[in-house]
Amino acid sequence: MSGPPSGPVLEITGLHTEIRRNGAAVRAVDGVSLTVAAGECLGLVGESGCGKTMTARSVMRLLPAGGVITAGSVVLAGTELTALSERNMQTIRGNDVGMVFQDPSSSLDPTMQVGRQIAESVVVHRGASRAVATARAIEMLSLVKIADPERVARGYPHQLSGGMRQRAMIAAALACEPRLLIADEPTTALDVTTQRDILDLIGDLRAALGMAVILVTHDLGVIAGRTERVAVMYGGRIVEQAATSAVFARPRHPYTEALFEALPEMASSRLASRGLYSIPGRPPDLVTRSPGCSFAQRCRYVRDWCATHEPALDGDHPGHSYACFFPVGVMGQGGADGQGGADGQGGAGGRNTLISAWVSGRGRQAAGREATAVPADPAAEPLLRVSGLVKDYPVAGGVLGRRSGAVSAVADVSFELLAGQTFGLVGESGSGKTTLARLLVGLERPDAGAIVFDGADLAAMSARQRRQRRSGIQLMFQDSFASLDPRMRVRSILSEPLAIHKTVRRRGYRRQVLRILDEVGLPADAENQYARAFSGGQRQRLALARALIQRPALIVADEPVSALDVSVQAQILNLMRKLQRQYELSYLFISHDLSVIRYMADTIGVMYLGKLVETGPAQEICTAPGHPYTASLIAAVPAVVTGPEVTQPRPAGTLLAGTLLAGTGQPGMTALPGASGPPVAGPDPAHPPSGCRFRVRCAFARDVCAEQEPALRPHAVPGQLVACHFPLGPAAAGQVAGRTAPSIA
Repeated sequence: MSGPPSGPVLEITGLHTEIRRNGAAVRAVDGVSLTVAAGECLGLVGESGCGKTMTARSVMRLLPAGGVITAGSVVLAGTELTALSERNMQTIRGNDVGMVFQDPSSSLDPTMQVGRQIAESVVVHRGASRAVATARAIEMLSLVKIADPERVARGYPHQLSGGMRQRAMIAAALACEPRLLIADEPTTALDVTTQRDILDLIGDLRAALGMAVILVTHDLGVIAGRTERVAVMYGGRIVEQAATSAVFARPRHPYTEALFEALPEMASSRLASRGLYSIPGRPPDLVTRSPGCSFAQRCRYVRDWCATHEPALDGDHPGHSYACFFPVGVMGQGGADGQGGADGQGGAGGRNTLISAWVSGRGRQAAGREATAVPADPAAEPLLRVSGLVKDYPVAGGVLGRRSGAVSAVADVSFELLAGQTFGLVGESGSGKTTLARLLVGLERPDAGAIVFDGADLAAMSARQRRQRRSGIQLMFQDSFASLDPRMRVRSILSEPLAIHKTVRRRGYRRQVLRILDEVGLPADAENQYARAFSGGQRQRLALARALIQRPALIVADEPVSALDVSVQAQILNLMRKLQRQYELSYLFISHDLSVIRYMADTIGVMYLGKLVETGPAQEICTAPGHPYTASLIAAVPAVVTGPEVTQPRPAGTLLAGTLLAGTGQPGMTALPGASGPPVAGPDPAHPPSGCRFRVRCAFARDVCAEQEPALRPHAVPGQLVACHFPLGPAAAGQVAGRTAPSIA
């Protein structure tokens, strides 16, 4: 393939892809048509199973077993890819089309050095010598802002953090400077600062190389300000397609509207008091296609006509196409008939003025928490009091593997949690959140400090004493699938805690299992299934059921919705809040998604490099942060704005430099904001900076920050504590005058 393209870089027309297994054909892609021009970024959005990834893999001709393109055309720079032999396609992949896969851990070969994996495509496609290809690999690692690229090139994938592995994947995809880059969920489960860095990196490289980019994601917030156009997929088809600004300003398809309303950051206090909007039902069966609109059974504006007639992808004006007979906002208020949503939750249709409370600054209370949380009694004894908690992990080095240092995972952490309340814990990967969770539930023993739960110090108990004590704290693991034994049926998984703690007689196991399945919204016959038979959202419900079956007072939820699409995420968050009211539960909710934390938490704690740098009421932390690190996290949240008041996305934060990486003890890298040149390293967790640990990344750092470690001190409002010598905003009595925070709203 040679010469510049005379038309679009990629042109897909009427693409049909099927996956044939066991005599059935799943129509994963059903008549998709789209184009992408040089230098353009197209966002491909929708729930899991809607056909996004299958569309991307059809372009690459990397389909699963049984997958076949049955009709349609895929033209890349004038070449029809569907007509090429497999041997000719191998010359296209990695050379003219690069792909960043969703899970870099499973996409990178664990037995090969990182540099060799990047160099491989240069050797195959460009005929370069091994030395030239190795030099190119190091150059690409430097281009994607990885520090010490020579060392990283000699390392293996397991030695890198999630963000660094994602950067290495991008380097491998771009090694031959392809015309088209397909990024499939490149930021799933990454923290907000790493997510921003990865998206900024793709944007910078797109501009520098003139590539066309397809950004595949389930998160509408990710594409805000990152794409020129967006295509929304449902049931294997495109149901809406337009300029990104047009879709955000006035979505026309009810499905697009529902995706917006499911986002936690879009919840106004009025809507959140009833919970996030949750799309009813399940995605359509792609094996047996029903007549009519594929979204009809889940649509709140459905009419009889929709069940028998299939809408075409057209629109009321050029440039904005949608497949709906009764588009949102066209015929009066609230959709087609002006009646609002069928479930009483209303809709954006006709209104089209729903602005993110986070972005606009309206409604200073955390979204709707006052309507659901148990009122706090100032005189009440805390359910959980953590004091001076410390956990260090030894680092071995040398030939004999002797201890050469320690990683400070949790350093003098203290906080309190009242009964019936939610404490949200946020921070970048590697900040110590999960280690703190493991300490609370007894999977790790602290080196110092106290964990006083319901009047007893758990840190002072032996493992045997904790086992003998009826467990009032339960853990929801981040990866629900990995935490569910694939060899056990659901009834065994759920009854196992009952058998261990002997809280129920054996003949009562099944009754308790059926009760808890009903409460988390799963059918009774689920007890006979294995975990592999369930979707991601259903497995998360199982994880919640296992945590609840012992009727604990506190659930520690470690990233429980990080890998779920927005509609399923809304269902899980609504369920957790409902059960909190029902059982008067307390949650310690860990997340890298500040929008989720804002929606769920009463109190927020912000962790950085093992320390709590700020705690306080959720509404104050989110709207008037006192610590520069908190402000930088908020600034990294994608700005999601809909309605006529759509504005340009908020600029990236100007307070943060460097990225803290998880579990490796290796410094992370990113370019200084607004600066050019080589990246600047973040701190090494094994050798934290003196004084304030954040000072090496803080734009406001002074000499005193290196000399004295700041303590958590009262800030602007009651209950807000900030560990900073120069806090943002108004300072409390006795503090140095605060600095003005950059605009983060």
